[in-house]
Order: sequence, then structure tokens, then C-alpha cells
Amino acid sequence: MQNTTDFIVEPGGLLVGRLRVPGDKSISHRSIMLGSLAEGVTRVTGFLEGEDSLATLRAFRAMAVEIEGPEQGRVTIHGVGMHGLRQPEGPLDLGNSGTSMRLLAGLLAGQGFEVTLTGDESLSSRPMRRVTEPLTRMGARIETTPAGTAPLHIHPVETLHGIDYEMPVASAQVKSAILLAGLYAEGETCVTEPAPTRDHTERMLRGFGYPVQRNGSRVCLTGGGRLGACDIDVPADISSAAFFLVGASIAPGSELVLEHVGINPTRDGVITILRLMGADIEVSNERDVGGEPVADLRVRHAPLKGIRIPEELVPLAIDEFPALFVAAACAEGETVLTGAAELRVKESDRIQVMADGLRVLGIEAEPTPDGIRIVGGRLGGGEVLSHGDHRIAMAFAMAGLRAAGTIRIKDCANVNTSFPGFARLAQEAGLRLEVTHG
Repeated sequence: MQNTTDFIVEPGGLLVGRLRVPGDKSISHRSIMLGSLAEGVTRVTGFLEGEDSLATLRAFRAMAVEIEGPEQGRVTIHGVGMHGLRQPEGPLDLGNSGTSMRLLAGLLAGQGFEVTLTGDESLSSRPMRRVTEPLTRMGARIETTPAGTAPLHIHPVETLHGIDYEMPVASAQVKSAILLAGLYAEGETCVTEPAPTRDHTERMLRGFGYPVQRNGSRVCLTGGGRLGACDIDVPADISSAAFFLVGASIAPGSELVLEHVGINPTRDGVITILRLMGADIEVSNERDVGGEPVADLRVRHAPLKGIRIPEELVPLAIDEFPALFVAAACAEGETVLTGAAELRVKESDRIQVMADGLRVLGIEAEPTPDGIRIVGGRLGGGEVLSHGDHRIAMAFAMAGLRAAGTIRIKDCANVNTSFPGFARLAQEAGLRLEVTHG
């Protein structure tokens, strides 16, 4: 019988003090990828030692890149240059990491060797055609299952050619995959976004000395350049900070400072949405670290009100909605989300899974094809299923701060994919959380 990890949260509690959540997952992934392709030694601090970013690290080790660490967030990457990767001996197992698989599909499309990308059951059910179709237009040869899912078999090709691609749906992973393939393509590769998405790939490419042009919603680069090693200080992940922003907002008496949080304008939608709901969030000590803006966030308890979430903010907060749904459950009135169909193809169907859990806790939650309607109310106790989705598990843990009874959250082992140490940090801040292993 498989061991399971559950969270049990007792009602009450509040969040106080200062804490630093782990490093940004998106930036940690990209630091390994670009550091490996750079000439020279790249030193990374604040690296997220979660399962997802470690999967990326292992993949590049398997392709003959020497990487020291991670040790307390420090990683040293001995870059092999743009053409120094070697064919791995077997498939690259990327675990649960959609970012690793989609970005590597682009990066490896022009390497000139055969490679297979695999993942766990959850990752193997997630859509990959959104990446493989534009890459195929660039000349890549990538086989998927008939359903368009992993494993991805990438075959060597003579050359890739640049394309001018208009993305049908806003997705940083698709944009990044095309730009990374564009590094190996003849001519110029351009991507036009229907809405802004996180721009860590473009920022980091510039940090490594690779020219990237942006004109409005269009971003372009020309293939055939080189990357020069640099030092990277990974900011704390705003997606991980989001659970504490929501927790401190909903729990009376809370006051929490979250240190060194990345506030990239393509990622700060959660702050904007919570402020629209009435949250008391103060941004201070703003500074620039390696091309990424960071700041300290002070959040105090405040009464929240339901809102209609502006659709233009959806891509800027796509990973934070499980936490935001808990805020909506504790707000006065109705919160309506539309334009977020992407949530149905994450690690779980986050719209349906959150709606099911909120209903168990006594909240009116009505899913729609591209969003949800949540009526704030009194949270009760009960047993909710996370479906192995790390963000669902952490969101419902924070709901315990306002629940009338004990909440048991099933299947929480995957929290380690993005937030190792979550339970300990939450306990230290004041969440009445117990972890059980069955």
C-alpha cells in the first residue's frame, strides 16, 4: 500500500512574524537551463530545492553538465556553451514538472541528438501540443502520444528556422519554449502574446548577455548567439508567498512580513487582486536583484469583499488562484472569475477540485467552463481531497485559519514539488497544522 501524507489543520490560529519563503520556481528552472548553455561558471543563490527544479537539475547533469549543489540554495553550474550538451543515456524523467518538460522541448529541439522526455502520471496527462505544434513549424521533429501528451520523443534535425508566432492562448511556458528553440534557429524568432505573461526567460537571457527585443506584446530574438555566465540571486517565490498573503488577510490579529519576494510585474496579479478585495498589503524595500524586482511585503488582517476579477489580471495570477479562492470563501459577498480555462489543465483541474473542497467546507462554489463563482460564508470543517496538487493542499491548509472545525487535507506529499518546508514555516508563523503519514 502506498504511503500517503495528509495535513490536519485545527481551527483558529493567526500568522505573525517575519519569514522568507523558498526561491522562485520559474527562475530556479531557468537558471539551470541558461547556466548550462552559458560559457563560464554561473553561481546561483536562493535556488528552490523542490522536486520540480531538482528534476531540471538532474536532466542537465544527465546531459553532461557539471553542477555542484544544491546546498542551502547554492548551486554552481559549469556551463558547456550553446553546443556542449551531450545525448543522455536514457529518457529524462521530469517528474511532475510541466515547466521542465515544455521548456526543454524547445531547448532540445535543435540540439542534434535524440532524447525522450517523460514524467509522472499527472504530467503525462497534461497537454503538450500547444508547445509541439509551434516547434514543428520551426522544423522540429517531436512525437507525442495520440492524445498529444508525454512522453515526448525529440528527433535530431538539420536545422530549425525562426518563426513569427501569434499565441492563441497566453502562456509563459509556450512563449519560453519557442524562444529557447529560437536560440538554435536560423534567422529571427518572434512571439506575440494575447495578454502579458511572466517574462523571466527574456529577463534572464538579457542577464546572460543575449539580445532580446520587445515591442509591445511582441518579443523577438535572433538565433546563433552565445550566453555568458553570470551570478543569479533567486527571489522568494510570489506563488509560495501567496498562501501567506491570503492566510494573514483572513485571520484576525495577523501581521506578517514576507521578505525578498519577487514582484515581477508579470507575476504580481495576486497582490492587485487581494488589494481589490480590500487586503492590507504594504510593499517596502523595493530593489532590483539580477534584473528581477524584489521587495518585502507586510500583510495585516483586513475584512475582504467579493469582486469580479478583471480578466486582464488572470495571466498575472494563474498559479495563485487556489489561494485566492480561499480568500473569496472568506470575503463578504460574491467573487466571480472568468477567462481562466487554463486552470483546468494544471496539476489537477483546479477549478473543479477547489469547488469540490469548498463545498465540503460549506461554501457555495459554482464552477463554470472558464472560471468559478464563490459566495463568501462561514467555513466549516471536513475532509478535502487535494488530488496530489501542491497548490490545492496549501490553499486548504490556510482555510483552517477561519474554519469552525478541523480540516483534513488528503494526499499532500506533492507540496515538496514547489514548497519544501511549507508545514514547518506555516507552523512557526502560527498555523495549527499537523502532518500525518499513513
